Amino acid sequence: MMQFSGMFALARTVSAGRARILMYHNFCGPAETGTDAVSTTLARSQFEYMSRYYRIVPLSYLLDQLRSNQRLDNPTVALTIDDGRRNCYEFLFPLLKEFGIPATFFVVSSFIRGEDWVWTDKVLWLSEQPSPPSELASHRIDDFFRTLNQLRPEIRNARIEAIAQGMNLSIPKQPPPKYAPSSWSELREMVNSGLVEIGSHTLSHPIFASLSDEESWHELITSRAQIEEGVGAKVVSFCFPNGKPGDYRESQVRQVKDAGYLSALVTRPGMVRHGADLFQLPRIGVSGKSDPIAFSKHLDGVEYYQERLETSLHLRTRP
Repeated sequence: MMQFSGMFALARTVSAGRARILMYHNFCGPAETGTDAVSTTLARSQFEYMSRYYRIVPLSYLLDQLRSNQRLDNPTVALTIDDGRRNCYEFLFPLLKEFGIPATFFVVSSFIRGEDWVWTDKVLWLSEQPSPPSELASHRIDDFFRTLNQLRPEIRNARIEAIAQGMNLSIPKQPPPKYAPSSWSELREMVNSGLVEIGSHTLSHPIFASLSDEESWHELITSRAQIEEGVGAKVVSFCFPNGKPGDYRESQVRQVKDAGYLSALVTRPGMVRHGADLFQLPRIGVSGKSDPIAFSKHLDGVEYYQERLETSLHLRTRP
């Protein structure tokens, strides 16, 4: 009813000066269901919607607009994809070429180098095995991730290994195809297409709040050097792993700037307004469970204004 009444169009118009940054992680073929990965069918419908109502720009273009204090007069959106899994090259990249849509891939450099796979994927892989422990049940796994996020990397990794041993399993040294990384040559192909920019998502995907400042500095510097060597292009943007409030410290936000990056993205929903903090830019998360109406509601800003209204009413009625 909200969409057909024109409320979505009104929200787009009212929020035209606020850019949107979308956050994706995984993609899959049209037949795969029951997953957080965005199918090619769903991605196609989202790209058609965005192409109809939005100016889709590279993240670097949006950052240039923000740095130069230029106001955005048209509804604008930038696409970002985290981690660097091969399913993005296999399923997303053909769609980017078909639609002529730019995107920024934030990659974990040790993952691309084949040194290890992303620890969050190891947990998901364990949860998919027969008879997983209760903490890996679908209704509890988010709570388990929150617990792991608070642990030092070595303690977190030991906890994951202990769960695998308790299941009489050995975590493969190389990720299964579902969790495999893109190769450097595939990333270079995407960059050379002119549609894809590459940013850093750290060296090993740690939660920054669990690290010392010295360790987070190493993640920032080493990942950028490895990525620039691997793709032959300059890296200017950074994305905090998980990136929610409490996952990083203010000192680490300053480190990103001191390391020479021009921006950093977090995982806080919202739109990017004029004068936004370039080192804590919010993003709108998209998963395979985002139905078309929910996607439009978040993208067009209806959810944003609805939450602001509810907050305002709550503050007014609070004793």
